[in-house]
Amino acid sequence: MNKYMAGIIAAFIATIVMSLLLMLKSAIGLMPDLDIIAMLASMMGSSHVMAWIAHFMVGSIGYGIVMALIAGTDRSKNFTLTGAMVGAIGWFMMMIAIMPMMGNGLFGLSMPSGIMIPIATLMLHLVFGVVLGKVYAKLVAAH
Repeated sequence: MNKYMAGIIAAFIATIVMSLLLMLKSAIGLMPDLDIIAMLASMMGSSHVMAWIAHFMVGSIGYGIVMALIAGTDRSKNFTLTGAMVGAIGWFMMMIAIMPMMGNGLFGLSMPSGIMIPIATLMLHLVFGVVLGKVYAKLVAAH
């Protein structure tokens, strides 16, 4: 398996984990204003189904290719740390580009949940990144 396929598969699994955490957050009523799928659907002018598809495409293909490019196949690298860094960079881009484009201000601070938005989304992206790195390491080691 080449590094790009390993990256995409690892990122797909990490996206599933992040999506489950987002659904759990919604199910327990935590920060209802942070509904990433509804926000994405609104930004796209599309349905929730299309937003989920976009979420998985960016999460799987976008992050997967970035992981493959940055991490490569050198097994001496700490893929978990690399994945966490990829997640953190994605979080930062979301905070300075996507949140303002959605009308939520830098770091989403104009949302009702305030400072909890950047904190919660950073935690989600770090979990995503760690899963990305761990799975990528397993896939690269297997081949």
